[in-house]
Amino acid sequence: MEALFPVLKSHPGPSVLVFSLMFRVIHRLLQRLPVPKVVRQDDLSTWKWKNLSVSVVHSLLTGTWALTCVVLWPEMLSNIHSYNTPLSYLLVCISTGYFVQDAGDIILTGHAKASWEFLVHHVVVISCFLYSLYTELYVAGAVLALFVEVNSVTLHLRLLMKLAGAQFSSMYRINKLVNILTYITFRMGTQAYLTWYLIHNYTWLTNGLFFLISMIVMDIMILIYFYRLLRADFLPRSKKSVGHNGTYNNNSKKFPCD
Repeated sequence: MEALFPVLKSHPGPSVLVFSLMFRVIHRLLQRLPVPKVVRQDDLSTWKWKNLSVSVVHSLLTGTWALTCVVLWPEMLSNIHSYNTPLSYLLVCISTGYFVQDAGDIILTGHAKASWEFLVHHVVVISCFLYSLYTELYVAGAVLALFVEVNSVTLHLRLLMKLAGAQFSSMYRINKLVNILTYITFRMGTQAYLTWYLIHNYTWLTNGLFFLISMIVMDIMILIYFYRLLRADFLPRSKKSVGHNGTYNNNSKKFPCD
């Protein structure tokens, strides 16, 4: 790890591309796993299944990793601006590679227009993470931001079960409740804390305006998606197609939430 860290710091851009290729390889390997018959009947559902399978791997890896970093180095919670460790830097580098790969998958498969909200999310995340990698500032903040991936695990599993036609199973009902709980704690709670930190320390933070605007954009998106999740899972609605985040929408190609 000590030998790898200087290489990552010296070449953050190429390092991100390497990890992006790594997730592309994972994408290829996951295609060998069996896919439910109901999913294979539709090309869009098949693509979503493959895309979400990679997302689950990323969420399991980075969500657990982010929590571990904060347990080992609790100073990250109070020194978001400048605290940095080799393990946390590597985490941000790997996660950035995933988002680059996922954005490329959306664009190259022709889903960019219908998935513009999702791409906006990725652009904001990639720009913030790349800034952290090149300047070695806000690395701790990026690690905290990855707490949302704990919720992303249940969010992705939720849609995978919907795509497989298991939305009426007991497993789905349990996941639905856990998903809302983790959405409030790990996604909304994390965003609220990061937003508060930026506002409270705005006067001395480096490029604080850039990060505050980015955080506000993410806050708005997260609140909108939370409303959509509540409507989809806990309020009766008419039948519509399933979106990428497991909510229903009229456009079957649209998936607005990671």
